[in-house]
Amino acid sequence: MIVLKAPQDQVLSALQAVAGIVERRHTLPILANVLIRKTGALVEFTTSDLEIQVRTTAELQGDAGDFSTSVGARKLIDILRSLPAEQVVSLSAQQNKLTLTGGKSRFTLQTLPAEDFPLVQEAADFGPSFSVPQKTLKTLIGRVHFAMAVHDIRYYLNGILFVAEGRQLTLVATDGHRLALAQATLEVEMPRQEVILPRKTVLELQRLLKDEDTPIEMRFAGNQAKFLFSGMEFVTKLVEGKFPDYNRVIPKNHKNSVVLGRAALLASLQRAAILTSEKFKGVRLNIEPGLLRIAASNAEQEEAKEDIEIDYGGDTIEIGFNVTYLVDVLANMSQDMVRVDLQDANSSALITIPDDDDFKYVVMPMRI
Repeated sequence: MIVLKAPQDQVLSALQAVAGIVERRHTLPILANVLIRKTGALVEFTTSDLEIQVRTTAELQGDAGDFSTSVGARKLIDILRSLPAEQVVSLSAQQNKLTLTGGKSRFTLQTLPAEDFPLVQEAADFGPSFSVPQKTLKTLIGRVHFAMAVHDIRYYLNGILFVAEGRQLTLVATDGHRLALAQATLEVEMPRQEVILPRKTVLELQRLLKDEDTPIEMRFAGNQAKFLFSGMEFVTKLVEGKFPDYNRVIPKNHKNSVVLGRAALLASLQRAAILTSEKFKGVRLNIEPGLLRIAASNAEQEEAKEDIEIDYGGDTIEIGFNVTYLVDVLANMSQDMVRVDLQDANSSALITIPDDDDFKYVVMPMRI
């Protein structure tokens, strides 16, 4: 039976959309596979890692009738990648094998039964749905994702908090040393719902979302979130636990404030970072009226110093930061100017965008 027959690029893009979550090594061999379900002219591709499930549907020619099987996702993608984009490829099934044909090439692949594929059980208690343009969510994730923790024992920090309330969607990420918050306006009023999306889910969504105005529909349940966009269905388990109260972390009424060029500040910090040590990524910032001095040194007694002229008339402050935390936020912004609010050498700094209340980044100082 011919399961599908279509140009290589069509089949490849459908497979690549779902294959991002497939791990190279698995305790269950079938989790390395993609589930292929044919219903008439529609072919559905599904992958799962038991916590996330991604599904997309494409209209691909083939024989009439229904059929389902599962086959190694990476192998199938690697083979398709090696064939010319415009070439028509076909996938035909007989016994426990799938044969991929393209031009004069033939590849026979082993399959595993579709009924053995472990689909994620969808939650029954999804809340009301709401949507934002895909590019809005992509921007929000881009503004906060770098502040997520990695393998922290406080597992609720290894992800992003999503809060929908009223007409606002808020995303928050923190690793305990810094916190990033980004907000967007919703078109509908929402009862308060908050969920923590796992790190892997966040990075996969970021990969799949497009820079366009087409909507992404979201629904949250007690232990699951569901996203529908671009003909795809994305279901993920949530991180359980209580996220820190981010409103208490964001400093208010700092008395010293400076607005300066983002690109110039980023370049200066990147240069200073060259002479920080691997373990100790500290930079010193000396802020005084009219001048910001950036300095870094290491155990070999090497040092970097750089001066930036600034429009500032506040207190003289000497404060230390992990340079990575400053570079991360500046590199993930696109605005020309940033605003830095400071209290004193021992209080956390607040980085925002001038005339934009939808983004806040808090970074704790470090002793140098």
